Amino acid sequence: MKRIAIYCASSSKIREHYFRETEKLAILLVQNNYEVVCGGGAVGLMGILADTMLKNGGKITGVIPHFMNNLEWGHSGLTDLVVVNTMHERKHAMLENTDGLIALPGGTGTMEELLEAITLKRLGLYTKPIVILNTNGFYDPLQEMFKRCISENFMNGRHNDMWRFVKTPAEVIDVLNTMPVWDKNAIDFAVVK
Repeated sequence: MKRIAIYCASSSKIREHYFRETEKLAILLVQNNYEVVCGGGAVGLMGILADTMLKNGGKITGVIPHFMNNLEWGHSGLTDLVVVNTMHERKHAMLENTDGLIALPGGTGTMEELLEAITLKRLGLYTKPIVILNTNGFYDPLQEMFKRCISENFMNGRHNDMWRFVKTPAEVIDVLNTMPVWDKNAIDFAVVK
């Protein structure tokens, strides 16, 4: 069984199509024998991801800091809930021993987690696939920003191979299975010369 980290929103006020696409992804992950590690929340995309995985016989582990768990933000039905001290520990635990990560639409927490993972990959410290599910064009501005970083030499052109933007949940599975292995020596081209 492969283990995938998923970053996603905890907001319950977002449009319905984000929930539907998350459900589709969760079903595909179960069907393709993926175990999920997520932020452990009970609402928003985190909640629907967990509920759908569990309803379909999947395994999902949540990683949540103490302060969020004390506020009862954690999902009570997860396969496992790991409680850590800090947000930093949470991010580390979510990526540890994973075979890749998927970013769904989300706010500042999702963006911060995604950008840290990309930074770790850029330095050769995380070498697994990073798939960005661009539901309804949500991540179009980020994709343009990455292109600009490369075109203006803030990043090397090879850095474009660190991630894949996809439009549908079905594409996520394909990319997880076919994305080339990232070079552990990536730090050698981390600086644009």
